[in-house]
Amino acid sequence: MTSVDSEESGRSGGFGASGEVGQAGQVGSGGEAAVRPVVPVAVRRAEGIGPLLARLHFYAGILVAPFLLVAAVTGLLYTFTPQLDSLVYGEQLHVSRTGGAVVALSEQVAAARAEHPQGTLTAVRPGSGDDTTQVDFALPELGEKTHTVYVDPYTGRTTGQLTTWYAETPLTTWLDALHRNLDLGTVGRYYSETAASWLWVLVLGGLVLWTRRRHGRRTARRLLLPDRAAKKGVRRTRSRHAVIGLWLAVGLLGLSATGLTWSRYAGAHFGEALDALHSHTPSVTTSLTAGTAGSGGAAKDADPAAVDGVLRAARAEGVGGPVEIAVPEDGGTAWTVTQTRNLWPVGRDSVAVDAATGRVTDRVDFADWPVMAKLTRWGINAHMGTLFGLVNQLLLALLALGLICVTVWGYRMWWQRRPTRTDRRAVLGAPPVRGAWRALPSPAVAVGIVAVAVVGWIIPLFGIPLAVFLAVDLCVGVLRRRHAAG
Repeated sequence: MTSVDSEESGRSGGFGASGEVGQAGQVGSGGEAAVRPVVPVAVRRAEGIGPLLARLHFYAGILVAPFLLVAAVTGLLYTFTPQLDSLVYGEQLHVSRTGGAVVALSEQVAAARAEHPQGTLTAVRPGSGDDTTQVDFALPELGEKTHTVYVDPYTGRTTGQLTTWYAETPLTTWLDALHRNLDLGTVGRYYSETAASWLWVLVLGGLVLWTRRRHGRRTARRLLLPDRAAKKGVRRTRSRHAVIGLWLAVGLLGLSATGLTWSRYAGAHFGEALDALHSHTPSVTTSLTAGTAGSGGAAKDADPAAVDGVLRAARAEGVGGPVEIAVPEDGGTAWTVTQTRNLWPVGRDSVAVDAATGRVTDRVDFADWPVMAKLTRWGINAHMGTLFGLVNQLLLALLALGLICVTVWGYRMWWQRRPTRTDRRAVLGAPPVRGAWRALPSPAVAVGIVAVAVVGWIIPLFGIPLAVFLAVDLCVGVLRRRHAAG
């Protein structure tokens, strides 16, 4: 006997709550009744994982797919924010004429200050090519956001001002919030973390179900390409759903993993793991002791005019490319100059500079980052579509569109599997039957429970929904058995 069909098993008996095999099934998509012979216990145990995964994949898909659909749509929009920013904010972000001498950075900062007399100067990102210089001013009422003034580096004239969040434009900030939390703040973050927490479960479960279905007739053609011979209906839809899911698997697993790294709960556990492994992103030391500080002194504010010397010192140390200069709160703290190159090869070298003396007091190179910190950085950049430029954006767009199609096809299968016979009509298809876990060997069940408990603790928004589902499913099973007995 070949592996249990994840959908036909739901129609044709399969493993019931007692672990016994049904004799006759419900009506299939074509209207004919499916008949299932009694199968030896040894075979049932070997195939128990199939019906169990089918039930988990089915319910996880039904309940979590809306979150995945929203994440895919919002992620697709976010993917092309660089192009959208240039279209919407081109006047602020870019200059029409390039080349020639560049105005001193301190003069550009002075022009920005004249345009924005209020607020505390916090950061400067020097412009180059057709990019304008960005000067950030913080105000208490803005919280994490800042007012960014844009300056033409060739003329020293300001080109506009925007309220930004970590250098992101208002449009990018809005799309980012929409993708992360539906613009609902902390409560909304549950949606995106739930999607990331279950995406890998759905992908791996789907892969196992599809390869088991092809057991005994497994070829590259059957695994990797849709079944053209499949008739219209659930079989054709399932073939498309499974094959596209197979092609997207690596990318979707990557999105799930990288998305969890900065989620609220799983991300906190990930951070704790990095701490334990001493693998957090390193940063330069900005404290200037009496022996290292120059004449700035802790009592005086940092002098914006010192930005020229700070940048010059960083360039002399080999910190090239686009950078962000962080302005300290006082003259007794070092300035920092950090590369902001997100394209491959990523540039994240950073130096601390004593503005009073122009001396570099500390340095951290990206090459010296712990391996896990590098992987995290690369993963974040890939997830955001910046690691490989336009190619990265197009791959993310294909992943998002593919996930949308796979999700829609999943719901279509649910509808196509509905009974259509006059005496058995239903709005939707029946789920795979419960109790499949009873066919598994006891050691496998014990190991599975421990593994699920551990994963559920590490990824709470996988564990909590799963526990709720199991509790509800158990209660429904008990009520149905009582009803049948009564």
